[in-house]
Amino acid sequence: MEEIKTPTPQNHKKKKIAALIFAIIVIIGCVTGFFYVRYKSTHIATDDAFIEGRIHTVSSKVAGTVINVYVTDNQLVKKGDVILDIDSQDFDVKVREISSGLDAERTRLSELNYRIATVKQQFEELKAAVGSAKANLDLQEANRRQAEADLRRAENLLKEDVITKERYEKAQTSYDIAVAQARAARENVMQAEARIETQKALIKQTESAIEPQRALIKQKEASLNAAELSRSYTKIYAPADGYVTKKSIEAGNHINAGQPLMAVVPLDDIWVIANYKETQLEKVRPGQKVRIKVDTYPGKVFQGRVESIMVGTGVVFSLFPPENATGNYVKVVQRIPLKIVLDKGTDSEHILRIGMSVEPTIIVEK
Repeated sequence: MEEIKTPTPQNHKKKKIAALIFAIIVIIGCVTGFFYVRYKSTHIATDDAFIEGRIHTVSSKVAGTVINVYVTDNQLVKKGDVILDIDSQDFDVKVREISSGLDAERTRLSELNYRIATVKQQFEELKAAVGSAKANLDLQEANRRQAEADLRRAENLLKEDVITKERYEKAQTSYDIAVAQARAARENVMQAEARIETQKALIKQTESAIEPQRALIKQKEASLNAAELSRSYTKIYAPADGYVTKKSIEAGNHINAGQPLMAVVPLDDIWVIANYKETQLEKVRPGQKVRIKVDTYPGKVFQGRVESIMVGTGVVFSLFPPENATGNYVKVVQRIPLKIVLDKGTDSEHILRIGMSVEPTIIVEK
Protein backbone atom coordinates (compact mmCIF):
# COMPACT_ATOMS: atom_id res chain seq x y z
CA MET A 1 0.00 0.00 0.00
CA GLU A 2 1.14 3.52 -0.78
CA GLU A 3 1.85 5.77 2.11
CA ILE A 4 -0.51 8.76 2.32
CA LYS A 5 1.36 12.08 2.82
CA THR A 6 -0.13 14.38 5.33
CA PRO A 7 0.45 18.18 5.19
CA THR A 8 3.25 19.17 7.41
CA PRO A 9 3.23 22.37 9.42
CA GLN A 10 6.04 23.69 7.24
CA ASN A 11 4.02 23.34 4.01
CA HIS A 12 1.03 24.93 5.63
CA LYS A 13 3.17 27.88 6.63
CA LYS A 14 4.48 28.30 3.08
CA LYS A 15 0.97 28.39 1.70
CA LYS A 16 0.00 31.09 4.17
CA ILE A 17 3.04 33.13 3.23
CA ALA A 18 2.26 32.76 -0.48
CA ALA A 19 -1.34 33.76 0.10
CA LEU A 20 -0.21 36.76 2.13
CA ILE A 21 2.25 37.84 -0.54
CA PHE A 22 -0.45 37.46 -3.21
CA ALA A 23 -2.84 39.53 -1.11
CA ILE A 24 -0.21 42.18 -0.60
CA ILE A 25 0.51 42.27 -4.34
CA VAL A 26 -3.21 42.59 -5.08
CA ILE A 27 -3.57 45.39 -2.53
CA ILE A 28 -0.52 47.21 -3.87
CA GLY A 29 -1.87 46.79 -7.41
CA CYS A 30 -5.27 48.14 -6.38
CA VAL A 31 -3.74 51.10 -4.54
CA THR A 32 -1.40 51.78 -7.43
CA GLY A 33 -4.26 51.52 -9.89
CA PHE A 34 -6.40 53.79 -7.73
CA PHE A 35 -3.72 56.49 -7.53
CA TYR A 36 -2.89 56.06 -11.23
CA VAL A 37 -6.52 56.55 -12.22
CA ARG A 38 -6.77 59.47 -9.82
CA TYR A 39 -3.56 60.97 -11.24
CA LYS A 40 -4.74 60.53 -14.84
CA SER A 41 -8.04 62.21 -14.01
CA THR A 42 -6.29 65.31 -12.67
CA HIS A 43 -3.14 65.38 -14.83
CA ILE A 44 -3.84 65.60 -18.57
CA ALA A 45 -0.74 65.15 -20.70
CA THR A 46 0.21 64.99 -24.38
CA ASP A 47 3.40 64.58 -26.34
CA ASP A 48 2.02 66.45 -29.38
CA ALA A 49 3.32 69.87 -28.32
CA PHE A 50 6.13 72.27 -29.21
CA ILE A 51 7.59 75.66 -28.36
CA GLU A 52 6.21 78.57 -30.39
CA GLY A 53 7.19 82.25 -30.47
CA ARG A 54 7.25 85.43 -32.48
CA ILE A 55 9.53 85.65 -35.50
CA HIS A 56 10.24 89.19 -36.72
CA THR A 57 11.28 88.98 -40.36
CA VAL A 58 13.61 91.85 -41.28
CA SER A 59 13.35 93.21 -44.81
CA SER A 60 14.22 96.43 -46.59
CA LYS A 61 11.69 99.03 -47.70
CA VAL A 62 13.99 100.24 -50.49
CA ALA A 63 16.25 98.61 -53.05
CA GLY A 64 20.00 99.17 -52.94
CA THR A 65 23.43 97.79 -52.23
CA VAL A 66 24.34 96.68 -48.71
CA ILE A 67 27.54 98.38 -47.50
CA ASN A 68 27.64 97.31 -43.84
CA VAL A 69 26.25 94.38 -41.86
CA TYR A 70 26.65 94.73 -38.09
CA VAL A 71 25.27 91.39 -36.85
CA THR A 72 26.01 87.70 -37.14
CA ASP A 73 23.88 84.59 -36.75
CA ASN A 74 22.52 83.94 -33.24
CA GLN A 75 23.71 87.35 -31.99
CA LEU A 76 21.62 89.07 -29.32
CA VAL A 77 20.36 92.48 -30.42
CA LYS A 78 18.28 95.16 -28.76
CA LYS A 79 15.31 96.91 -30.30
CA GLY A 80 16.53 99.93 -32.27
CA ASP A 81 20.07 98.64 -32.86
CA VAL A 82 21.38 99.31 -36.38
CA ILE A 83 21.82 95.92 -38.04
CA LEU A 84 22.78 96.94 -41.58
CA ASP A 85 23.35 99.92 -43.88
CA ILE A 86 22.32 100.37 -47.51
CA ASP A 87 24.28 102.72 -49.80
CA SER A 88 22.49 106.08 -49.55
CA GLN A 89 24.28 108.05 -52.30
CA ASP A 90 21.42 107.81 -54.81
CA PHE A 91 18.97 108.87 -52.13
CA ASP A 92 21.22 111.79 -51.09
CA VAL A 93 21.26 113.04 -54.69
CA LYS A 94 17.47 112.80 -54.89
CA VAL A 95 17.07 114.73 -51.63
CA ARG A 96 19.42 117.49 -52.80
CA GLU A 97 17.66 117.74 -56.16
CA ILE A 98 14.21 118.08 -54.62
CA SER A 99 15.52 120.43 -51.93
CA SER A 100 17.03 122.69 -54.59
CA GLY A 101 13.73 122.77 -56.49
CA LEU A 102 11.88 123.54 -53.27
CA ASP A 103 14.22 126.47 -52.52
CA ALA A 104 13.59 127.84 -56.02
CA GLU A 105 9.82 127.65 -55.57
CA ARG A 106 10.05 129.32 -52.17
CA THR A 107 12.12 132.10 -53.75
CA ARG A 108 9.45 132.52 -56.43
CA LEU A 109 6.80 132.79 -53.70
CA SER A 110 8.85 135.49 -51.97
CA GLU A 111 9.10 137.33 -55.28
CA LEU A 112 5.34 137.09 -55.75
CA ASN A 113 4.73 138.45 -52.24
CA TYR A 114 7.16 141.32 -52.91
CA ARG A 115 5.45 142.02 -56.22
CA ILE A 116 2.04 142.08 -54.54
CA ALA A 117 3.33 144.48 -51.93
CA THR A 118 4.77 146.67 -54.70
CA VAL A 119 1.60 146.78 -56.80
CA LYS A 120 -0.47 147.49 -53.71
CA GLN A 121 1.82 150.36 -52.84
CA GLN A 122 1.47 151.62 -56.40
CA PHE A 123 -2.28 151.27 -56.04
CA GLU A 124 -2.24 153.51 -52.97
CA GLU A 125 -0.10 156.02 -54.86
CA LEU A 126 -2.58 155.96 -57.76
CA LYS A 127 -5.46 156.52 -55.34
CA ALA A 128 -3.63 159.55 -54.01
CA ALA A 129 -3.01 160.71 -57.58
CA VAL A 130 -6.73 160.38 -58.35
CA GLY A 131 -7.54 162.47 -55.33
CA SER A 132 -5.00 165.08 -56.39
CA ALA A 133 -6.36 165.04 -59.96
CA LYS A 134 -9.90 165.53 -58.70
CA ALA A 135 -8.78 168.40 -56.49
CA ASN A 136 -7.03 170.00 -59.47
CA LEU A 137 -10.21 169.45 -61.52
CA ASP A 138 -12.25 171.26 -58.90
CA LEU A 139 -9.73 174.12 -58.99
CA GLN A 140 -9.76 174.31 -62.78
CA GLU A 141 -13.57 174.20 -62.86
CA ALA A 142 -13.62 177.08 -60.39
CA ASN A 143 -11.15 179.00 -62.57
CA ARG A 144 -13.29 178.25 -65.62
CA ARG A 145 -16.42 179.51 -63.94
CA GLN A 146 -14.59 182.64 -62.81
CA ALA A 147 -13.21 183.20 -66.32
CA GLU A 148 -16.70 182.69 -67.77
CA ALA A 149 -18.14 185.25 -65.36
CA ASP A 150 -15.33 187.70 -66.21
CA LEU A 151 -15.99 187.15 -69.90
CA ARG A 152 -19.76 187.92 -69.57
CA ARG A 153 -18.93 191.00 -67.52
CA ALA A 154 -16.42 192.12 -70.14
CA GLU A 155 -19.01 191.63 -72.89
CA ASN A 156 -21.47 193.88 -71.09
CA LEU A 157 -18.84 196.50 -70.39
CA LEU A 158 -17.69 196.39 -74.01
CA LYS A 159 -21.27 197.00 -75.19
CA GLU A 160 -21.39 200.05 -72.96
CA ASP A 161 -17.94 201.14 -74.19
CA VAL A 162 -16.64 201.04 -70.64
CA ILE A 163 -13.66 198.87 -71.52
CA THR A 164 -11.58 198.55 -74.59
CA LYS A 165 -11.81 195.66 -77.02
CA GLU A 166 -8.29 194.62 -76.05
CA ARG A 167 -9.36 194.06 -72.50
CA TYR A 168 -12.35 192.06 -73.69
CA GLU A 169 -10.09 189.88 -75.80
CA LYS A 170 -7.88 189.24 -72.78
CA ALA A 171 -10.97 188.08 -70.86
CA GLN A 172 -11.89 185.85 -73.80
CA THR A 173 -8.41 184.38 -73.85
CA SER A 174 -8.47 183.80 -70.10
CA TYR A 175 -11.76 181.98 -70.46
CA ASP A 176 -10.49 179.78 -73.28
CA ILE A 177 -7.41 178.90 -71.19
CA ALA A 178 -9.56 178.07 -68.16
CA VAL A 179 -11.81 175.83 -70.30
CA ALA A 180 -8.78 174.04 -71.73
CA GLN A 181 -7.25 173.62 -68.28
CA ALA A 182 -10.53 172.24 -66.90
CA ARG A 183 -10.77 169.84 -69.83
CA ALA A 184 -7.17 168.70 -69.24
CA ALA A 185 -7.86 168.26 -65.52
CA ARG A 186 -10.93 166.15 -66.34
CA GLU A 187 -8.84 164.00 -68.69
CA ASN A 188 -6.24 163.55 -65.94
CA VAL A 189 -8.94 162.34 -63.56
CA MET A 190 -10.26 159.88 -66.12
CA GLN A 191 -6.76 158.58 -66.86
CA ALA A 192 -5.95 158.24 -63.14
CA GLU A 193 -9.18 156.30 -62.54
CA ALA A 194 -8.37 154.04 -65.52
CA ARG A 195 -4.93 153.38 -64.05
CA ILE A 196 -6.65 152.48 -60.77
CA GLU A 197 -8.75 149.82 -62.49
CA THR A 198 -5.71 148.50 -64.31
CA GLN A 199 -3.82 148.31 -61.01
CA LYS A 200 -6.71 146.45 -59.37
CA ALA A 201 -6.64 143.87 -62.16
CA LEU A 202 -2.85 143.56 -61.76
CA ILE A 203 -3.22 143.00 -58.01
CA LYS A 204 -5.87 140.35 -58.57
CA GLN A 205 -3.76 138.64 -61.22
CA THR A 206 -0.67 138.63 -58.99
CA GLU A 207 -2.59 137.38 -55.95
CA SER A 208 -4.15 134.58 -58.03
CA ALA A 209 -0.66 133.14 -58.56
CA ILE A 210 -0.05 132.83 -54.81
CA GLU A 211 -2.24 129.78 -54.08
CA PRO A 212 -0.94 127.69 -57.01
CA GLN A 213 2.57 128.57 -55.91
CA ARG A 214 1.85 127.53 -52.33
CA ALA A 215 0.32 124.28 -53.60
CA LEU A 216 3.43 123.67 -55.68
CA ILE A 217 5.61 124.29 -52.62
CA LYS A 218 3.53 121.82 -50.57
CA GLN A 219 3.93 119.27 -53.34
CA LYS A 220 7.67 119.82 -53.35
CA GLU A 221 7.76 119.55 -49.55
CA ALA A 222 5.85 116.27 -49.71
CA SER A 223 8.30 114.98 -52.32
CA LEU A 224 11.20 116.05 -50.12
CA ASN A 225 9.69 114.31 -47.09
CA ALA A 226 9.21 111.15 -49.15
CA ALA A 227 12.79 111.31 -50.40
CA GLU A 228 14.15 111.86 -46.89
CA LEU A 229 11.99 109.01 -45.61
CA SER A 230 13.34 106.71 -48.33
CA ARG A 231 16.85 107.78 -47.38
CA SER A 232 16.16 106.96 -43.73
CA TYR A 233 15.23 103.43 -44.82
CA THR A 234 18.86 102.87 -45.82
CA LYS A 235 19.53 102.18 -42.15
CA ILE A 236 17.72 99.06 -40.94
CA TYR A 237 17.10 98.65 -37.23
CA ALA A 238 16.29 95.65 -35.07
CA PRO A 239 12.48 95.46 -34.66
CA ALA A 240 12.65 93.85 -31.21
CA ASP A 241 14.97 92.44 -28.57
CA GLY A 242 16.04 88.97 -29.62
CA TYR A 243 18.47 86.73 -31.43
CA VAL A 244 19.43 87.03 -35.10
CA THR A 245 18.68 83.98 -37.22
CA LYS A 246 18.21 83.01 -40.88
CA LYS A 247 20.71 85.73 -41.90
CA SER A 248 21.03 85.65 -45.68
CA ILE A 249 22.78 88.92 -46.51
CA GLU A 250 26.35 90.13 -46.72
CA ALA A 251 28.02 93.45 -47.54
CA GLY A 252 28.04 94.09 -51.29
CA ASN A 253 24.80 92.24 -51.99
CA HIS A 254 22.11 94.07 -53.95
CA ILE A 255 18.71 93.74 -52.33
CA ASN A 256 15.16 94.52 -53.45
CA ALA A 257 12.38 96.14 -51.48
CA GLY A 258 10.56 93.57 -49.37
CA GLN A 259 13.31 90.94 -49.67
CA PRO A 260 13.73 88.98 -46.40
CA LEU A 261 17.22 89.56 -45.02
CA MET A 262 17.15 87.89 -41.60
CA ALA A 263 14.86 87.28 -38.66
CA VAL A 264 14.93 88.39 -35.02
CA VAL A 265 13.47 85.98 -32.49
CA PRO A 266 12.77 87.24 -28.95
CA LEU A 267 13.12 84.41 -26.41
CA ASP A 268 11.41 86.32 -23.60
CA ASP A 269 8.06 85.97 -25.37
CA ILE A 270 7.60 82.28 -26.18
CA TRP A 271 4.80 79.84 -25.42
CA VAL A 272 3.72 76.24 -25.95
CA ILE A 273 1.23 75.02 -28.54
CA ALA A 274 -0.19 71.71 -27.27
CA ASN A 275 -2.51 69.63 -29.46
CA TYR A 276 -4.78 67.73 -27.07
CA LYS A 277 -7.35 65.17 -28.10
CA GLU A 278 -10.86 66.54 -27.91
CA THR A 279 -11.73 63.78 -25.42
CA GLN A 280 -9.13 65.16 -23.00
CA LEU A 281 -10.49 68.70 -22.75
CA GLU A 282 -13.66 68.25 -20.71
CA LYS A 283 -12.10 69.68 -17.55
CA VAL A 284 -9.51 71.97 -19.12
CA ARG A 285 -10.02 75.68 -18.49
CA PRO A 286 -7.87 78.80 -19.08
CA GLY A 287 -5.73 79.65 -16.06
CA GLN A 288 -4.99 76.06 -14.98
CA LYS A 289 -1.41 75.25 -14.06
CA VAL A 290 0.80 73.26 -16.41
CA ARG A 291 4.01 71.34 -15.83
CA ILE A 292 6.18 71.22 -18.94
CA LYS A 293 8.92 68.72 -19.72
CA VAL A 294 11.26 69.41 -22.62
CA ASP A 295 12.91 66.61 -24.56
CA THR A 296 16.17 68.57 -24.68
CA TYR A 297 16.33 68.91 -20.87
CA PRO A 298 14.96 65.62 -19.44
CA GLY A 299 15.70 66.50 -15.83
CA LYS A 300 14.14 69.96 -15.87
CA VAL A 301 10.48 70.95 -15.40
CA PHE A 302 9.10 74.32 -16.51
CA GLN A 303 5.95 75.89 -15.14
CA GLY A 304 3.15 77.55 -17.04
CA ARG A 305 -0.59 77.98 -17.34
CA VAL A 306 -3.29 77.52 -19.94
CA GLU A 307 -3.98 80.85 -21.62
CA SER A 308 -6.56 79.92 -24.25
CA ILE A 309 -8.16 77.12 -26.24
CA MET A 310 -8.33 77.45 -30.01
CA VAL A 311 -11.78 78.01 -31.50
CA GLY A 312 -11.48 75.05 -33.86
CA THR A 313 -9.60 71.83 -34.42
CA GLY A 314 -6.35 71.83 -36.33
CA VAL A 315 -7.84 70.01 -39.33
CA VAL A 316 -10.52 72.70 -39.82
CA PHE A 317 -7.81 75.26 -40.60
CA SER A 318 -5.77 72.95 -42.80
CA LEU A 319 -5.33 73.46 -46.53
CA PHE A 320 -7.97 70.84 -47.33
CA PRO A 321 -10.53 70.76 -44.51
CA PRO A 322 -12.87 67.74 -44.40
CA GLU A 323 -16.17 67.86 -46.27
CA ASN A 324 -18.43 65.75 -44.10
CA ALA A 325 -21.41 66.23 -46.39
CA THR A 326 -19.78 64.30 -49.25
CA GLY A 327 -20.55 60.96 -47.65
CA ASN A 328 -16.97 59.82 -47.11
CA TYR A 329 -16.83 60.97 -43.50
CA VAL A 330 -14.90 58.80 -41.07
CA LYS A 331 -15.07 59.75 -37.42
CA VAL A 332 -11.63 60.43 -36.00
CA VAL A 333 -10.74 61.87 -32.63
CA GLN A 334 -9.66 65.43 -33.41
CA ARG A 335 -6.96 67.47 -31.75
CA ILE A 336 -7.54 71.01 -30.52
CA PRO A 337 -4.57 73.35 -30.02
CA LEU A 338 -4.08 75.03 -26.63
CA LYS A 339 -1.84 78.00 -25.97
CA ILE A 340 0.20 77.54 -22.79
CA VAL A 341 2.24 80.50 -21.56
CA LEU A 342 5.30 80.09 -19.39
CA ASP A 343 5.40 81.53 -15.90
CA LYS A 344 7.66 84.53 -15.47
CA GLY A 345 11.14 83.44 -14.45
CA THR A 346 10.69 79.77 -15.25
CA ASP A 347 13.06 80.19 -18.23
CA SER A 348 15.23 82.97 -16.86
CA GLU A 349 18.28 81.71 -18.76
CA HIS A 350 16.36 81.59 -22.09
CA ILE A 351 17.42 78.03 -22.83
CA LEU A 352 14.19 77.14 -24.64
CA ARG A 353 14.11 77.46 -28.41
CA ILE A 354 11.24 77.72 -30.86
CA GLY A 355 10.26 74.33 -32.28
CA MET A 356 11.48 72.21 -29.34
CA SER A 357 9.30 69.19 -28.55
CA VAL A 358 7.70 69.30 -25.10
CA GLU A 359 5.31 67.25 -22.97
CA PRO A 360 2.90 69.51 -21.07
CA THR A 361 0.77 68.17 -18.24
CA ILE A 362 -2.31 70.19 -17.27
CA ILE A 363 -3.30 69.97 -13.62
CA VAL A 364 -7.08 70.12 -13.36
CA GLU A 365 -9.42 70.05 -10.38
CA LYS A 366 -11.51 66.98 -9.71
